[in-house]
Amino acid sequence: MALNPDCIIVTIDGPSGAGKGTLSQLLAQRLGYRLLDSGALYRLVALSSLNKAIPMSDEASLVHCAAGLDVVFSPAEGGVQVLLEGQDVTTAIRQEQVSMRASEVAAIDAVRSALLQRQRDFATAPGLVADGRDMGTTVFTHAQHKFYLTASAEARAQRRYQQLLERGEQVDLPALIADIEARDQRDQSRASSPLRPADDAKVIDSTNLSIEQVLAHMMVTIGA
Repeated sequence: MALNPDCIIVTIDGPSGAGKGTLSQLLAQRLGYRLLDSGALYRLVALSSLNKAIPMSDEASLVHCAAGLDVVFSPAEGGVQVLLEGQDVTTAIRQEQVSMRASEVAAIDAVRSALLQRQRDFATAPGLVADGRDMGTTVFTHAQHKFYLTASAEARAQRRYQQLLERGEQVDLPALIADIEARDQRDQSRASSPLRPADDAKVIDSTNLSIEQVLAHMMVTIGA
């Protein structure tokens, strides 16, 4: 992949619930860079396929769904608004059913290939903060700054548990831990772009760190 010399790329990879989304948004705001939530693309494929009742066994239709996504990311108060076919799905793509299917969809090589160039097209001047599972290992291998953000499964489940409670949803914490561990296993063992730190990534364990502490560490590392 050719690197655009006018675009500084920062990648933040890691498992679900480590804080990548929040940190990517804060970092992009601080640096004045564009933001790519690559996980949202897979969630959008998952949501669209669920809405169209496409079974996981129908790989051709899933790939067609990924290639034809009508999606818009718009800046919004407190984050990014996600539109799918003109509808606001910012909240819908965070539902647990969608999250679990997104992990399954992301394990399909042809779906990943269909979304690869779309992700790379986000890299425009002055810079990009890319959040995902394989940003530093596959999508932006020549990124100037790479981070791998992780945390214990228990800590990540607790964070998700609190988020769901605040939304008024009923959730079982042990089941949530089991779901996260199953998702980690699926992401780490898939044949295409498995979840792992890039060889040149800075690994940060956020289990006992606040968002502010991790952000400060990243800013120092980047030299901003």
